Amino acid sequence: MLTARQRSQPLSALPALPALLALLALCLTLSAPAPAHAAGRAQAAPRNPVVFVHGYNADPGVWGALRADLRADGYTDAELFSFGYDTHQSVNEVLAGRLGAYVDQVRRDTGAARVDVVAHSFGSLVSRWYVKFGGGAATVDHWVSLAGPNRGTSTAWACALWDQACRDMTPGSYVVKNLNSGDETPGAVRYATFWSHCDEIVNPDDSVPLTGAANTPVGCLQHNDLLGDDGTSAGVRAFLAS
Repeated sequence: MLTARQRSQPLSALPALPALLALLALCLTLSAPAPAHAAGRAQAAPRNPVVFVHGYNADPGVWGALRADLRADGYTDAELFSFGYDTHQSVNEVLAGRLGAYVDQVRRDTGAARVDVVAHSFGSLVSRWYVKFGGGAATVDHWVSLAGPNRGTSTAWACALWDQACRDMTPGSYVVKNLNSGDETPGAVRYATFWSHCDEIVNPDDSVPLTGAANTPVGCLQHNDLLGDDGTSAGVRAFLAS
């Protein structure tokens, strides 16, 4: 209904009804909450926790550089875990099972369905056995081997007489033969290896790459230098994000 003032105005001075309706629609649009799916897109996709597995005669402290790089990428300490273990024991009889128990605990603590595993040297055999024979194919998403003696290394003969882990690393050992029989990279796990043609521990150098994995040469680096090399770190982090 028009007021007395409005009735006294010429019709040309009254607001057009379509314009009023458009203005009302615009106000409703601006005040409406964002759709739930749009808000969801703004949230970062959840990451897998990362479990680091060190090599022979080492300890979790070797992962300092890579852990720092992952934290710089946005990981928190609550997403980064280091498995510490006695490296002089059997891969298949002892260590792979202990790693499996550790991964299960990480999954319980974080609520994650799967983890990513990053292993150096001897840790590659321990974690591969867990994946291939210990149920890890269902719980590991990405698996990374840095300078792993995946087909054995001749340098392990130097300590094989008195050390079980060294025997496990020798070419043709029970562990090496079984890991490389059939499918070298089984299951839905995504596999990657990083290797150096100047590795003084893993001989021959091409012991590291695996059929079915993303195999990356890192240039001329010493065995332990892969742990702190910027290029290797960038490659590992890109693979974990894939």
